[in-house]
Amino acid sequence: MSNETITTCPVCDHGNFSNYLTTKDYTVTQETFTLVKCSTCNFIFTNPRPKAESIGKFYSSDNYISHSGKSKTILDKVYLVARNITMRWKYKLITQYFATSSSILDYGCGTGEFLNYIKNKGWTVEGLEPNNKARQKANSLLNNKVYQNHKEVNNNQFRVITLWHVLEHIHDLNQTIQNLKKILSSDGVLIIAVPNPNSHDSKHYNNKWAGYDVPRHLWHFSQETMKSLLDKNGLKVVDIKPMKLDAYYVSLLSEGYKNPNQFKLVSAFKAFMEGVLSNMSARKNKEHSSLIYIARHE
Repeated sequence: MSNETITTCPVCDHGNFSNYLTTKDYTVTQETFTLVKCSTCNFIFTNPRPKAESIGKFYSSDNYISHSGKSKTILDKVYLVARNITMRWKYKLITQYFATSSSILDYGCGTGEFLNYIKNKGWTVEGLEPNNKARQKANSLLNNKVYQNHKEVNNNQFRVITLWHVLEHIHDLNQTIQNLKKILSSDGVLIIAVPNPNSHDSKHYNNKWAGYDVPRHLWHFSQETMKSLLDKNGLKVVDIKPMKLDAYYVSLLSEGYKNPNQFKLVSAFKAFMEGVLSNMSARKNKEHSSLIYIARHE
């Protein structure tokens, strides 16, 4: 079988789950998947899910732009514009913790544009990217400083480790965080960005919400479950930041899933308004469409 069923919650180690919602893979296969919620800690995850060795087919599409790097559609162009804006914002965020250039590992670096940007600011950069095509593109930019798995990182110590919308894709959560903890310097910061299923746009689009992105997104973190997971692994969340642009891009994708035959301009307007509403709602409850968790050693 190419699928596997999780029987133990990786956050609290209990095994009693209830069905949360059913959604489908809108990007590649159109297959249906179920999300469950842990009855003890409320962690939401895709279950059952493809095994690590068989999930590759769900990334095998030019529509998955973070791996292809191609710009074919209006959505792709929006993504690339947002990415360029966000790269500058990410760099500014990192320099809040380290004002001078230092060492960084971008875990799941895709085609390497962010690392290339920060390399040009004087940083020592390395990346990790399991997808072969994306890694080849990244290495052409970064002089073969992008590796296939953590074993190739050579136990270097990094002052910054980033996972930009990556942790939700990783099969073995606890082992991966332990691996990252070992190569994070004692004064370093771990920066994790993930979608937020408690956001306004998630509740609005429900099972059409693009942030679920099954089955590529295996895990769906709330603020509470992310803090609990990191605490379990000896890391402490010291700050949480919003990714406000995500509300617009995710809503644009979600609107297409919800109303596939709708005029593009109508979809774009509705998505923009939903992005505004989501960010306005988050002013009060801090539940933005995507959140960035900054963690340090305890």
